[in-house]
Amino acid sequence: MKKRTGRGAARGLLIGGAVALMMSGAAYADPITVVSWGGTYGAAQDNALFNDASKNTGIEINRESGASMSKACLQVESNAVTWDLVVTGSGGAAAAAAKGCLEKIDFNVVDVSDFYPNTYTDYCIGSDVFATVMAWNTEKYGAPGSPGAPKSWADFWDVKKFPGTRSYRANSVDGVLEPALMADGVPADKVYEVLSTREGMERAINKIRELKPHIAVFWESGAMQAQLMKDAEVDMITGWNGRFDNAKKDGATVGYTFNQALLDYDCFAMPKGAPNKDTAMKFLAEVSKPQYQANLPYHITYGPTNKKAYEVTTAPKELIEALPSHPKNVPFMLPVSLDWYAKHRAEAQELYMELLTQ
Repeated sequence: MKKRTGRGAARGLLIGGAVALMMSGAAYADPITVVSWGGTYGAAQDNALFNDASKNTGIEINRESGASMSKACLQVESNAVTWDLVVTGSGGAAAAAAKGCLEKIDFNVVDVSDFYPNTYTDYCIGSDVFATVMAWNTEKYGAPGSPGAPKSWADFWDVKKFPGTRSYRANSVDGVLEPALMADGVPADKVYEVLSTREGMERAINKIRELKPHIAVFWESGAMQAQLMKDAEVDMITGWNGRFDNAKKDGATVGYTFNQALLDYDCFAMPKGAPNKDTAMKFLAEVSKPQYQANLPYHITYGPTNKKAYEVTTAPKELIEALPSHPKNVPFMLPVSLDWYAKHRAEAQELYMELLTQ
């Protein structure tokens, strides 16, 4: 009941915009292509952002899954861009921008005046705040906060104290090296300093190599993270907090901790040469409004980047306090460094891919 109330309230705030649109007779010739991910995350964006934004602007969208900055850059490099907006992690966007693959955001169109600091760049507009966490089977290790439950990345690596199978990321270095260094004893506030050297990156890679015999599955997507825990296929896993919350709703015995988690955000980026750039920029401006972002926590436990969404949402207190961006959770986490990803991601990615093929 609360879920319907919140969504209905937020939709009510959009009526004025819809009426204004009909009165103005605005029309857009071509649909834009918006590419995100699948599973519960893609469904959450559809239900909270894309569907209503499309109705209220008159901008028709083609929705695709399989978002990838590597694929976006290949389109740009081959002068065959078909995507207009791509959902990506902040680190991937930073690296793509450094390669010249992205259009600059037009801040005369997209209003970020109410956004939290560090949730947007000249090339990427934050869509939600999430955390890369350590999660585990609560039937095996206990509920979060219980005496025997894992509490740190060192515990994730400790296969004697916490015997069992692990799962780690397969296809990207994003959020991969930082946990390894913290498990190896590097303080959170020194992680990116250490990773800024080749020696530091190799130290993290070697720490993952140490764990590799216990990694039963390398996950490739958020949907796969959730499925692995629903099927109890692995005992401990890295991944995104919202995916595990939704897996728990579906019956998975899974818990996680924000301690030493990586605080990050997803964002919308536009490939350079997007075929419908102007229309896509207007659509980006629309989905960045607080009334849309206020709906997101009802579908997946990721926080809004537009702080006014907290004023609009009717979400209950317990849901708001479960979001990674809530003030009580932020101090336990390491904010992801976009500067590091812009400068070092390509080298780190190469090292990690070499490890996976060994």
